[in-house]
Amino acid sequence: MKDVDYIIVGCGLASISFCEQLRVNNKSFIVFNDDSQKSSIVAAGLYNPVILKRFSEVWKAKEQLALALPLYSKIESELNIKIDYKLPILRRFTSIEEQNKWFTASDKPSLEPYLSLQLVKNDNPEIDAPYGFGEVLHAGRLDTEMLITNYKNFLKKNNCLEERSFIHNGIQFIDNAIHYENLKAKHIVFAEGFGVKHNPYFNTIPLTGSKGEILTIKAPKLKIDYAIKSSVFVIPLGDDLYNVGSTYNNDDKSNTPTEAAKEELISKLKTFITCDFQVVNHIAGVRPTVKDRRPLVGRHPKHHNLYVLNGLGTRGVMIAPYVADKLFKFIEHNESLDAEIDVNRFE
Repeated sequence: MKDVDYIIVGCGLASISFCEQLRVNNKSFIVFNDDSQKSSIVAAGLYNPVILKRFSEVWKAKEQLALALPLYSKIESELNIKIDYKLPILRRFTSIEEQNKWFTASDKPSLEPYLSLQLVKNDNPEIDAPYGFGEVLHAGRLDTEMLITNYKNFLKKNNCLEERSFIHNGIQFIDNAIHYENLKAKHIVFAEGFGVKHNPYFNTIPLTGSKGEILTIKAPKLKIDYAIKSSVFVIPLGDDLYNVGSTYNNDDKSNTPTEAAKEELISKLKTFITCDFQVVNHIAGVRPTVKDRRPLVGRHPKHHNLYVLNGLGTRGVMIAPYVADKLFKFIEHNESLDAEIDVNRFE
């Protein structure tokens, strides 16, 4: 039987962030992943410290960025890959009133570092933006697919990855340890995204789930090297390719792309992009969302060596390193979890 400190179930942004905590602290671990959950792979990958619909600060944006950006830089260096692309985000204004709201928001101390005071005039004939844009600072795009693909390869090379489903009823609790097949572990962390609904230990946590769909378009005339936020996001990928998204569907919990979402995204895109484009890809995934828009982190009420790391919603790129740090300190150093992320806050 092989002894490890941790078994981790899932290999998305939350799991990778937690693995990095374990590696830094010399903890042994095995990851189980069956690729059933797609939310991290299909994520647009933007990290953005501002809620652009209301011009308000993202929850704990400063603290999250302070952990996330160094972590992704470290992974880039160690895996010899490029995943973090610094990218201006331009919020398209639809009126003078929106411009004024932007300037009012930029006066707030919490938002001042992130909202440029210089309006950006539109000089692209393929974009309809008569009122110009506001620029979000300290933003960017994480190539989540590149990250996850390469991180899985890294785990595999280090014999830390089991590419198969984790069978929850195979867990045995013996003498304060967990036995699972040929493994003996001190702790299990479930970072399964919406797949936690099939986990008998945590399937009652209040995870609602919101399906999101994203298009990739080819638009040779568009020629932008910044992201645009209007009725949808447009995110440059290089080679005249752009991601367009995303939709929100709280009823459909499948990973199957739909024609209705495709038509919705195309219709919204055409309200401000005037050039021709071709849809070259269409993907879907269910985000692990929570009613109060806060993560779900913590310990099982009965089995105290089982933990959940979930509920990252639409901002997993920023939130994942933050909550992974909190959970590790909770387990290893008995530091209290903030009430607003504790999975037990709904009881």
